[in-house]
Amino acid sequence: MAHAPASSLSLSRRRLLQFSAAAGLTSLFKTSAYAEAPKRGGRMILGSMHGSTTDSTDPALLTNAFQWYLAFAFTSTLTEILPDGTIGPALAERWDSTDAKVWKFKLRDGVTFHDGRPMSVADVIASINHHRAPDSTSFVKPLADQMVDVSGDGKNGVVISLKAANADLPANLNTPAFTIYPAAGEKIDWQSRNGTGGYILREYEPGVRAYLERNPRYWRNDRAFADEVEMLCIGDATARMNALVSGEVHAVDEVDLKTVALLQKQPNITIDETPGPLQYSFPMRTDVAPFDNVDVRLALKYSINRQEMLDKILLGHGSLGNDTPIGPSYTFHANIEQIAYDPDKAKFHLKKAGLQKLSVDLHTAEAAFPGATDAAVLYAEQARASGIEINVVREPDDGYWDNIWLKKPFCAAYWDGFPMTSEMFAVGYSPGAAWNDTYWTNQRFEYLRVAAAAEMDANKRRDMYTEMQKIVRDDGGALIFAYASYVMARGPSIGHGPLSTTNRFDGARIAERWWLV
Repeated sequence: MAHAPASSLSLSRRRLLQFSAAAGLTSLFKTSAYAEAPKRGGRMILGSMHGSTTDSTDPALLTNAFQWYLAFAFTSTLTEILPDGTIGPALAERWDSTDAKVWKFKLRDGVTFHDGRPMSVADVIASINHHRAPDSTSFVKPLADQMVDVSGDGKNGVVISLKAANADLPANLNTPAFTIYPAAGEKIDWQSRNGTGGYILREYEPGVRAYLERNPRYWRNDRAFADEVEMLCIGDATARMNALVSGEVHAVDEVDLKTVALLQKQPNITIDETPGPLQYSFPMRTDVAPFDNVDVRLALKYSINRQEMLDKILLGHGSLGNDTPIGPSYTFHANIEQIAYDPDKAKFHLKKAGLQKLSVDLHTAEAAFPGATDAAVLYAEQARASGIEINVVREPDDGYWDNIWLKKPFCAAYWDGFPMTSEMFAVGYSPGAAWNDTYWTNQRFEYLRVAAAAEMDANKRRDMYTEMQKIVRDDGGALIFAYASYVMARGPSIGHGPLSTTNRFDGARIAERWWLV
């Protein structure tokens, strides 16, 4: 592997530990005009809250935002959701279907992997089948399981046949799980990190740093403007903000909301804020007592003051959550009755569950989302009025997504969500899904989920998704208290065009869409 050249902007661990900064108390919002036309060259350095020493580049196991940034930097997908929300071509030049059940994709000519090997139909088939294997634990397996066959059609054609119609399939293939790797027999060689993306991954220390160089064989000339990209895991909010202010990094995700006003006083700092499917939650495992009782779940839902959470934790940068993952940014968001803070209703449901009081542990860490520990403490104070004692257990940030999430019965979490309602419900709420963090099943919900994905009539589809949102709100184990905005910040020497709202850092595609000015 090539060694990353020294740079005055490269951030060392020792330097990270030296950062400190005061935090502002007032939240202001400022967005910026788009930067001038893209320029080429330079070394782009990005700071992220996310990342863990247990991270992998296996496309089936991309559990945090840092992994998504990295995947989109050195690999490519068949399709791409553009900043305006439309589905654009990527490794697939075009696609079509007459019934939304059999989809035909025409692959782009002249695409090569980083080692010079031409991309083939076999590579695409193996990459998709990586998630279809019976023993797969991929987070997109619920999407892959709808595929009954993935086959070739001539030199550049791939045909995906589904169990039932799915008009969202081209959008589903935008996720970094469906990035394309070289085939190794019927499997893929993801370990070599040999992608088709705009950058070549030269060095990677999970949970610390990734270093990439521009791919001279990249198949497109309107992306990947920097010569080099360095991505740094800076979990501490103070260190991350001070790294930006001092010029150690060009841009950061997850701005500490308490410091927005302070950052805005810096003449060379710009705040970028976008809405999107980001949501903050306290998932309850419905297969574990006492959360296996729906009345206990409802008691906990009525015991959280969502408005106070929005005001004090998000400082107004978002909207009220309603225990459904389909927030206001989704096309099929339903305007259903808001669950309100009501200790009397909480006590009513506790009584229905045969309880006078309830004591539960809530596991949290700042890795879950910015302010997660404060949110858990505030929730514990709010819940006392309902006769519920919440013991906040503070966990280490590193390894949180491997050791706590999906493991502990009650914890803090965030979901970046997915662009399509069908995708969000499939990945997070279908029975047996690897990321079904509430281990929840509901027969009516599952029937509607399958039917809605196949329904071509938009009005009928909306009716089904509305009913599903009511079901998950009233029966599910996800306590989604807020839909959060993406709040990022950048210095004066980095620019971008229109921002995608599908994920933080420009749909997680910052490495190839942004440039140095």
